[in-house]
Order: sequence, then C-alpha cells, then structure tokens
Amino acid sequence: MKKAGLLILAMALLSASHTLDAQDKGRSGIFEYVIVGRDTIYVDEIEASRIYPRRYMMKGKSWRQYYKLVYNFNKVYPYALVARKIVADTDSYIEENRLKGAKREKYISGKEKELFNVFEKPLRHLTVTQGRILMKLIDREVGKSSYLIIRDYTNRVAAAFWQGVAKLFGSDLKKPYDPEGEDSVIEELVQIWESGNFDNFYFSLFLEYPAKVEIPEEYLTQDRNPLSRR
Repeated sequence: MKKAGLLILAMALLSASHTLDAQDKGRSGIFEYVIVGRDTIYVDEIEASRIYPRRYMMKGKSWRQYYKLVYNFNKVYPYALVARKIVADTDSYIEENRLKGAKREKYISGKEKELFNVFEKPLRHLTVTQGRILMKLIDREVGKSSYLIIRDYTNRVAAAFWQGVAKLFGSDLKKPYDPEGEDSVIEELVQIWESGNFDNFYFSLFLEYPAKVEIPEEYLTQDRNPLSRR
C-alpha cells in the first residue's frame, strides 16, 4: 500500500478511537490535528516525490543515446566515488606518515595490489563506453585527470603508456571534465544522484529501479554512499 494510503487509513482509525477536547489544534497519538467547526482533521507531512517527465524533444538516435547514458552512468558512478575516497585516503596516509622514497613506493604498490584484487573483476566487465564515462567521472570526483593520477602515483612512463591505450579506444586520459560543455548531461545525472532522486528518475525511464553496484563497505564514501539510495 502506498504511503498516502497508509496515512489516510491511520487518520481514519485515530478519528474513530479518540475523543478530542474542543480546541482549535493539538496532538493526539502521533498526529497533530486541527478542529474546523465540528470536524477534526489530522495533519501530517508526506515526503515529496519528484516526477521526471520524458524528454519529448529527443527522438530516434538522440533518445537512444540518452537512454544508454543513464544506464551506463548507474553502472560506473559508484566506482568514481570509490576512486575519490581511495585517492583522498592515500594522500592523507602518505602525508600523515611522511612517506617518501622507497617507503612511499612500497605503500602505493601494496595499495595497488589490494585494489586490483577487489575491483579487477567487476571493472573488466565494463564496456568501452562505460570506461570512458568512468574516466570523466573520476576527473570530476578526484579533481584531476586519470593521467595525472597515474603519473602522481607511479611515473610518467606508465602514465604515457595508459594514455596511449586510452587513445586506442577513442578516449583521452588528459582531457578534463567539462560540466558546462560536452559533459553537461553527465553533470545533470550527478546532480540528480546527489539529490537522492536518481532511483525515481531511473524508474521514470526504464520502469524498473536501477541495479545497485556492490561495493565493499571499507571503500564506501560516507557523504555520498552509492548504496544509501536504497
């Protein structure tokens, strides 16, 4: 039963079971009430639900591309949030412990092996398109391109190598995220996610709720938990 239906039923039961004093307003049980003439009206706040209209201006190929973008975004954005947490935690640990030289390299190497064991399998199942979107979102969340992340934590040779691999797939690790330009539609999806309305938005397009991406607890962000939408 919908929340509104439960509220109406609860109001009816309370109205039948309580005798109220003659006053303009008060509280009985869990509901506030007001008295209008000889009628007692129970009052409560119902959480607002946002309705997303279809993009009627989109047709054919444009609509199919948008449809796929929303689907792919749901697949990869949780990993971008994980990347943001990992980079922040790694930078903080290195700074707090003043790691340099061999100690810094040993820590980073250990972290790379750990992350590879956890995320290698699911990331291998991403499509080329999903990988491109993920690179853009990592840039947004971390504040620097994937190329710079690779360069900072490994070396320029490795960064140049992966930049070359990216270009083979029509991507560019050096290209910055452009929220007001070519990445404006992705930015719109991020804003919907952060508002907590992505599930409803997704449902309005696919008539089903999005499948959640399973992320180990220790890699979840606290402020924008990718599983907190459930």
